[in-house]
Amino acid sequence: MTTTPATAAPDARLHIVINAASGSHDGEQTIATIAGILDEAGRAHQFLRIDDPSRISEVAAEAVRHAKQDQGIVVAVGGDGTLNAVAQAVLGSGCVYAVLPQGTFNYFGRVNGISQDIEVATRALLRGQVEPVQVGRVNGRVFLVNASLGLYPQVLQDREAAKKQMGRSRWVALFSGLRTLLSHRRQLQLDIETAGQRRSVRTPTLFVGNNQLQLERIGIAEEAALEQGRLAGVMVRPTGTWSMLGLALRGALGRLGDADNVESFAFRRLTVQPRGQRRSKVAIDGEILWMTPPLVFDVSPEPLSLLAPRPEDRVAVE
Repeated sequence: MTTTPATAAPDARLHIVINAASGSHDGEQTIATIAGILDEAGRAHQFLRIDDPSRISEVAAEAVRHAKQDQGIVVAVGGDGTLNAVAQAVLGSGCVYAVLPQGTFNYFGRVNGISQDIEVATRALLRGQVEPVQVGRVNGRVFLVNASLGLYPQVLQDREAAKKQMGRSRWVALFSGLRTLLSHRRQLQLDIETAGQRRSVRTPTLFVGNNQLQLERIGIAEEAALEQGRLAGVMVRPTGTWSMLGLALRGALGRLGDADNVESFAFRRLTVQPRGQRRSKVAIDGEILWMTPPLVFDVSPEPLSLLAPRPEDRVAVE
């Protein structure tokens, strides 16, 4: 990427969008911790709290309006879904974007060396430097980590339903995921085009990754392509239930790319037309959306201007 990132003054006001429901952290305590550190440093700031999840885009847009007026910085506090919604509002605005990750997986924060400890991350933010970060898109909708259709969105949807019934825990998520794998029978029929080549495929799922750490953890070799302005696609050839469970195990062990029935490829632009669908269910950074095909996956021509930790403040990837 050659685009020059936006800049921010060392004393730029921080407009902090916080989703207090993300992760297991107490919202009021998180706000108190951040505010205490910023007050101690004499850094101007304001909190814009998301009390209703349906208003997340509205609150993010409000933060961007404030930041544009005073050359401030928009800060997202929460999980991948919150970070995504705020990034969607920031991209193309000319504003600088910062994150204080508070969710479960935090692939975006981790790959950029941002601590999951709110105190450590806030202190690093005060000393941060602006860097350009690649953003993926599907039909213009931003994704920082991944986007997918087919089986993976169904896993996410079933997991949320299970959490509402049985509570939030890793065991509930694991049980729900296994149940979805055992019951899922549907195969997608996709007409896809990339680099001028067209073909038709049958697959239970199409996964598009934009996060080097996540791809590395599941064992997909195309993670290096993300440094070359491309995205990584992963498809599973039609397979049986037990084979799907085997693939899930391979992914957990970081060996998914070794499987004979898994295809991975790098691309700059991918057009996907699901046959027989007027609308497609798409998972974007863990959130479920309905989109009208064709689905066009590409890299945003403009990067996100991220306030990243200085090298000495970056935390090692766990």
